[in-house]
Amino acid sequence: MSEMLALEGITKAYNRGKPAEVTVLRGATLSVARGEVVALVAPSGAGKSTLLHIAGLLDTPDTGVVRLAGRDMGGLGDRARTEARRGQVGFIYQFHHLLPEFTALENIVLPQLANGASRRVAEARAMDLLGRVGVAARASHRPAALSGGEQQRVAFCRALANAPQLLLADEPTGNLDPGTSEQVFGALMELVRETGLSALIATHNMDLAARMDRVVRLDQGRVV
Repeated sequence: MSEMLALEGITKAYNRGKPAEVTVLRGATLSVARGEVVALVAPSGAGKSTLLHIAGLLDTPDTGVVRLAGRDMGGLGDRARTEARRGQVGFIYQFHHLLPEFTALENIVLPQLANGASRRVAEARAMDLLGRVGVAARASHRPAALSGGEQQRVAFCRALANAPQLLLADEPTGNLDPGTSEQVFGALMELVRETGLSALIATHNMDLAARMDRVVRLDQGRVV
């Protein structure tokens, strides 16, 4: 299988050159094949969020190479990076970050409108995604009227709104109780498998990690 994501020799330090410099990544190397779901396991503070931000073009490494679908992202300007991120990458975080003043449907429609879709097409796709994760009946509700599990399912749908090729998820069920976490993770995996996405999912839950195609660990700034 060809690679959807390739990270090679990624280093990242904060407060570089200062007494308080903190080195987070030390030559991290990782690949995710097309259609593969990889679990990234690491304790809090180990740098997994930094690695995901670099993989998703939200941050830049100090050294190393980032490739999406075989394309080197290193030499791109801000506009080209934004276009690549918007068109190829979907993000899910531990907290849903839904816009509170908009309904579940509108939260999924808005990124599609920003990407040039018509409202009719955007609403149809939003309803299809909500149906796949079992919350279509809640489409007209604002986030405050949804349960934690429903909020996170809507966040999944928003991440997939623009049909990305790569999904990056940072502890996507970490804010949920065990029972809800199991249900929501099952919905996420079903959605990923149905759409053929590549995914890199950070989690500390080894039971969930074992259900993915491969497990890698971030240890002292390196992927092992």
